[in-house]
Amino acid sequence: MLRRLLAHPLTRALDIDDPATTVLRRSIVHRKPFLKRIYEEWYRAIANCLPDVPGSVLELGSGAGFLADYVPGLITSEVFYCPNVRLVLDGQSLPIGSESLRGIAMINVLHHVPDTRAFLTEAARCLRPGGVIAMIEPWVSPWSHLIYTGLHHEPFETDVRDWRHSSSGPLSGANGALPYIVFKRDQAIFASEFQNLEISTIQPFMPFRYLVSGGVSMRALMPAFTFPIWTRLERWMKPQMDDWAMFALLAVTKRP
Repeated sequence: MLRRLLAHPLTRALDIDDPATTVLRRSIVHRKPFLKRIYEEWYRAIANCLPDVPGSVLELGSGAGFLADYVPGLITSEVFYCPNVRLVLDGQSLPIGSESLRGIAMINVLHHVPDTRAFLTEAARCLRPGGVIAMIEPWVSPWSHLIYTGLHHEPFETDVRDWRHSSSGPLSGANGALPYIVFKRDQAIFASEFQNLEISTIQPFMPFRYLVSGGVSMRALMPAFTFPIWTRLERWMKPQMDDWAMFALLAVTKRP
């Protein structure tokens, strides 16, 4: 009932797997100043993770965003057609030449990919040595587990053993806990199976701001002028992020 009450009126009755919903969400991001500032912060963090070496940067899941404003020459893509993307592709089988990319950027995308191993294998093939997969993804903490399982529409299953999930749809199919499972809980398995990749950054952060912004699917819970207050609170809480983080900045580098 609470989720229905908080649902954004523009997307409440829409199918999340409909490309029109993604296009509408792009508009919502720009209409919500609090949320737009979050995306700007995320894009700066992603851009700062990308190496200054030759090669292009591919973004997966570009439909609702504007990372291209921060990464010149960005190759935008989506799993279905959207008017603002260059490629329609599947992250498990990338139509990209081997060792041609300096970076792959993803925001809230990896946990939707049905087979994480397939994506990582393709990413390792496409990245040049020193190239980086830069991601912002949901993260597991006591606080985030409460929020994601209680208020969020996507599955958040922390106890699964597999790095895959059933693909009910391009966006409805998900497991929000997968980034934590792959890069934290199963870090030793990752290191063993992907010896040409190295986890270079795990930075849990943002326990409150995305939640109170309402994100792309809920009403804003706080006015835009409170953004600096929430920012200062989260900075003060930085030492406690293992208990409170809802997201993490992740970077995976291809070894030379």
